[in-house]
Amino acid sequence: MNTPSRSNTLAILISGRGSNLQSIIDAIAAGRLDASIAVVISNRADAPGLGYAVRAGIETLVLDHQAYRSREDYDRALVAELQVRRVNLVCLAGFMRLLSPVFVDAFPNRILNIHPSLLPKYPGLHPQQQALDDGATVSGATVHVVNKELDAGPIVLQREVPVIPGDTSDTLATRILAVEHQLYPDAIAKVLLRPLGPAPKRRTHVP
Repeated sequence: MNTPSRSNTLAILISGRGSNLQSIIDAIAAGRLDASIAVVISNRADAPGLGYAVRAGIETLVLDHQAYRSREDYDRALVAELQVRRVNLVCLAGFMRLLSPVFVDAFPNRILNIHPSLLPKYPGLHPQQQALDDGATVSGATVHVVNKELDAGPIVLQREVPVIPGDTSDTLATRILAVEHQLYPDAIAKVLLRPLGPAPKRRTHVP
């Protein structure tokens, strides 16, 4: 694989196990994703996903949100760390923080998130249980651009996952997660191949 250009420099933000982080690391190592990860940042020092980054030789940084007076102060600190590393694309991988306009404005149309539903259905918390409660026969995963509205940014890629009779939120989540591990690297590659212009005002599929 060729050395990634500076425009293909990623930062991954995590709060927990980081399995989607590992899928991105694996895709880069396999040559499926032409990118590099400059830093993995967690708001929790005990996030298991930090270990994936350490084993891959990727810089890690813990920024504890409890050490900051406000969400905006925390996000300013995050922005500063990413800008000094010349990060081009920010990927949220189980980062359990709502980003303020301070952060979103610093990286317009350059923040991705993965969500375990077929957005716009079942945004927010517990989407697998939402799908079951709704009697859905199909759920899935979505990678979308992050804007100032929760789970409402332009969709990059989606893949369906059938809901099987007898599913629980845990069994459905497990099958969706397996799809996420393929979907996220594919979505990142798609975004890196196009110009990163201003985000659309209304939800659209990214061309």
